[in-house]
Amino acid sequence: MPVAVEDRGGGAVALMLASLFLLGTWPVLLTLLERRGRLPQHTYLDYSITNLLAAVLMAVAFGQARDSRPDFFTQLTQMQDNWPSVVIAMAGGLALSLGNLVSQYAWAFAGLSDKRTTINYFLDGRINRAKILFPGVVCFLVAVFLGAAVHSSNAKDDEQKLSMKSADIELSSEFSDEAKLLPAPEESKNGSEGDYSASNEAKPGTAEFIIQVEERRSIKVFGSSKLLGLGLVFLAGACFSLFSPAINLATNDQWRALRKGVPHLVVYTAFFYFSVSCFVLGACLNVWLLYHPMAGVPASTAGAYARDWNGRHWALLAGLLCGFGNGFQFMGGQASGYAAADAVQALPLVSTFWGVILFGEYRRSSRKTFLLLFSMLSMFIIAGAVLMASAGHGKGFDTNAKFIVTRLHRSSVYQDSTHN
Repeated sequence: MPVAVEDRGGGAVALMLASLFLLGTWPVLLTLLERRGRLPQHTYLDYSITNLLAAVLMAVAFGQARDSRPDFFTQLTQMQDNWPSVVIAMAGGLALSLGNLVSQYAWAFAGLSDKRTTINYFLDGRINRAKILFPGVVCFLVAVFLGAAVHSSNAKDDEQKLSMKSADIELSSEFSDEAKLLPAPEESKNGSEGDYSASNEAKPGTAEFIIQVEERRSIKVFGSSKLLGLGLVFLAGACFSLFSPAINLATNDQWRALRKGVPHLVVYTAFFYFSVSCFVLGACLNVWLLYHPMAGVPASTAGAYARDWNGRHWALLAGLLCGFGNGFQFMGGQASGYAAADAVQALPLVSTFWGVILFGEYRRSSRKTFLLLFSMLSMFIIAGAVLMASAGHGKGFDTNAKFIVTRLHRSSVYQDSTHN
């Protein structure tokens, strides 16, 4: 029997933290595949399938456990009444799909973005404590600018490493063929991992490592315009600023788009429609990109995609992580305010951790880069904590202000209710 936890309880914080971890992890899997040479079109198509599957699973598993509100399947039959909210939810899905698609290319060049917290504050009827919320937003903005500075400083470090490499010295074909970057599990099973020695491995942070990554990856960044990378990052940021407010509007109807007496969409129904539109746009655009690629990515075909099983399990896992991460964020937003739930914007904390562990990022970087990196991570930690502390109580939400969580802490919940 699932436990219903209201508003700002420990369950809300647990969901936000789970969402933070999931949303900070799935981009790493897509980056891992891109750096191994898998085409981003193939990866995104796989990701889109399980991303939709996650929304369906959440709607079926949790969307029926309502007290006085229509359940998920009932609301699917009421589209003639709640269609304005459905349209808004689907618009949010389109924004997220476009943002994720652009981000897949932007990650190859740089990486961060934000605005949606302020929008959600006003949509939530200002239920979050502004004196706490807006300092958190300022911290996020500072962290974003520091992130841009980190990227710029690290790029200069890489340029310096490459310039120190004599122009007439090139990697031998033997080294290029044998050196491994994050060797795939199947290679280890075949015993090929033991065929090369430590002397043949490119050490993270070296010029050889940087060149090796560029040779293997599917999106080539050497010689690319910096304005292209910045443009992609800002476009992705603009898209990401819209999807959370769209779910907020779809579930709480602040614009009074629904007729009087028509129940608001429960968060699981809104998330389902949101994910359907996200899937449709993502699938259509990536099928088109198979034949008309961008950013120097090779062209492909539907048949080649169907036969490409190299790393497919990672792409499918990424879709599940993103889907459940978004779902948990929306559940937390319904309980404690969407502005507070935007604490998951601190996901670069998780992504940076995985980047250092898996990709050797910032190895052998300058002291300036490390100082900027430390400052950025500190600001994200402060901002995330402040946004969670600003959580308010959703008004006009009754049973829809409840959300379903696992029984991880059910004993403590029941004990608290007994003592009270």
